[in-house]
Amino acid sequence: MNRFGTMRQAQVGTEVLSEFMRGVYGWMSAGLMLTAAAAIYTASSPAMIQAIFGNSILLIVLLVAEVGLVFAISGAINRLSATTATGLFLLYSVLNGVTLSSIFLVYSMAAIYKAFLTAGGMFGAMSIYGYVTKKDLSSWGSFLFMGLIGVVIAMVVNMFLRSPGLDFVISGVGVLVFVGLTAYDTQRLRYMAATAPMGDATVMRRGAIMGALQLYLDFINLFLMLLSLFGGRRQ
Repeated sequence: MNRFGTMRQAQVGTEVLSEFMRGVYGWMSAGLMLTAAAAIYTASSPAMIQAIFGNSILLIVLLVAEVGLVFAISGAINRLSATTATGLFLLYSVLNGVTLSSIFLVYSMAAIYKAFLTAGGMFGAMSIYGYVTKKDLSSWGSFLFMGLIGVVIAMVVNMFLRSPGLDFVISGVGVLVFVGLTAYDTQRLRYMAATAPMGDATVMRRGAIMGALQLYLDFINLFLMLLSLFGGRRQ
């Protein structure tokens, strides 16, 4: 291949990567907006609040449905059509908003805004870092996974201990874990796009939805950890 052919191939690769990452961030943003809308709508309806949080069985069903959707999208992404994958992701975003509406009952609006803006700034900075850095972040994966498992176990234990000190430590470690995952997942998505078949719109769309879900989860969990860290509970 001559020099011009190589340059053309590099240009096409850059265009595909840019299109893929725009799709990832676009669908992630759509998911976050749906979550916010569902949370605000639910929190503003006393009837819905009573129906969901006054009925432990319904709340458990919603939480199980959310986990099921995440596993369904992650595990079957290569077998789903792009339309089905998109629909499941948007459905998950709505259900997550319904259950997350509880934060409006627990925290003040000032605390929620503060945590959201801080999460947005940290997420944006680390996602940019993951995208542009030349450093291979793949070695972070095992440490971040172990940190995530540790945070989950500590949260379960603290459900019984109800220790404010442990809760503070969990939130601090959780922030570090999800900040790291944001950079790690962004770089992984960039590499995935670089090796994806060029011109296969279905593969790229499914990959964008999977990437949107991963970064969506990073952002939501970072936001929740910061919200818990900052406090600002209603009296």
